[in-house]
Parts: sequence; C-alpha cells; structure tokens
Amino acid sequence: MKILIVSDSHGLTNELEQIVERHKDEVGTMVHCGDSELSADDVVLSPFHNVQGNMDLSHKEFSNEKLIEENGVRIFLTHGHLYNIKMSYMKLAYKAEEKRADLVCFGHSHVAESFEKDGIIFINPGSIRLPRGHVEKTYAICDFGNRTNVKIRFYNIEGKEISKLSTNFQR
Repeated sequence: MKILIVSDSHGLTNELEQIVERHKDEVGTMVHCGDSELSADDVVLSPFHNVQGNMDLSHKEFSNEKLIEENGVRIFLTHGHLYNIKMSYMKLAYKAEEKRADLVCFGHSHVAESFEKDGIIFINPGSIRLPRGHVEKTYAICDFGNRTNVKIRFYNIEGKEISKLSTNFQR
C-alpha cells in the first residue's frame, strides 16, 4: 500500500492537481496534513484525507486529527501545531502510541523528514509552497506494502525523487 503525503500547500491548487494526476494510479491513499488554506468542499482536496492546520482556522470543516486504517495500517494524521512539534516530538509520539498508530503524518514546520520512534514511523512531507531546511518544495510517498521494509520517498514539486531525503525503515 502506498500513501501520498502533502502538507502546507498554502493556497496552491494547480500544484496539488499535478501531484494527484502524477501519482493517482500509483497510490491507494492520499493525505494532506493541513494548511491547505482551501475550503473542505474545494474539488482539489477531494482525493485527500484532510486535517486542519493553524492557517486553516477559518475552515472549521476539517478536524484537528484523523485516524485512518488502510489495509491493516493505522495512520494518524495531524498538522502538528497542537502538539508543539517545533519544540519536541514527545507529545506527538505519546499521542501516536495512544492511537496505536503504525504511521504518523504531520506538517507545520515545513521541514521534510522521516524517522522511526518505538516502532512508529513519522513523516513530515515538508511544504510544496514554502520549504524550510532545504530549497526543494517537497511531498512524500510511503510504501507500506512490505510491513518489514517501509520505503519513504521524497519528491520535489516536479516529481523528481530527492534521494538524500528518501529512506527505508526495517521493522
């Protein structure tokens, strides 16, 4: 099972449509980790499971977090601002453990990264509008097809893999 993960698009629509079109036949699930700054009924967001970011406060249609189960994989989706992720991942890790998540998708910091803590994989896809920490505008695809070798691939806005960010996790 492959999961497309985007975050912090801050009003972009054409770029989201291009990413969806590029990967629609490759992935089974698409998530947006907040700060789309679009309304919940915007057709551009229809392929995505969405959560509310700190810049989406006028769009109360989004929930602050979601737990999605796809093919036996529990995905916890949140923006991250309510867990103070710019200071520490501790609160987010506790919540992920409480939710019995296999995968946590979050945004907010605009920094593309992935890591594993206590058997849970955490992915921040970065931002497709305003990246921090590097120059590429990024999104990610998580391949959870093989439960013992989970592949995380980061891509730039044009769809080229950024190998220095991509990684595999052995479980």
